[in-house]
Amino acid sequence: MAVTIEDIKKLKELTGVGLTDAKQALTEADGDFDKALEAMRKKGLTKAEKKGDREARAGVIDSYVHDGRIGVIVEVNCETDFVARLDDFKTLAHQIAMQIAAMNPIYVSEDDISDEEKSRVKAELMASDALASKPEDMREKIVEGQLSKHFADQILMSQSYILDDSKTVADHIKEQIAKSGENIVVRQFKRIELGVSE
Repeated sequence: MAVTIEDIKKLKELTGVGLTDAKQALTEADGDFDKALEAMRKKGLTKAEKKGDREARAGVIDSYVHDGRIGVIVEVNCETDFVARLDDFKTLAHQIAMQIAAMNPIYVSEDDISDEEKSRVKAELMASDALASKPEDMREKIVEGQLSKHFADQILMSQSYILDDSKTVADHIKEQIAKSGENIVVRQFKRIELGVSE
């Protein structure tokens, strides 16, 4: 397949890379746009993971109110005020607020779950009657799987992204990191639902 200028521009737009990189990716993929896009995403996500250690103290606080019944306020950080002022970044923060309103996570990431809470849930799962008949070595593995499943929906980063359920919230943020060239962190959030107290 021939590499077209339209495909180069489209790939640049979707991945945030330069024209030269977009052209090179398409050439390596023999003009196959989907293959080139996948290669660029993998490359971008690898770079994004390396940026994950960088300090992110600039950013925005965004809010979202759904139907006057659910309200969310969220802090999303990046490295510079320049990126914080970009429409793409503000849109991301708003989408995260919508995600929190819709999916009601409790934690930002797995690191936010206390050891006490993990131990409490693990003890409950270990006490299950269904496990009693299983061999000892299998019980631990079964409970580890159940523990991950128990917390998966409660962790914002592990949830399926509401605007594209083929990826998680963490995947979506990594794509934005690759695009902006800066580390992006969801620092904290608060969700309030009418008539429901903590």
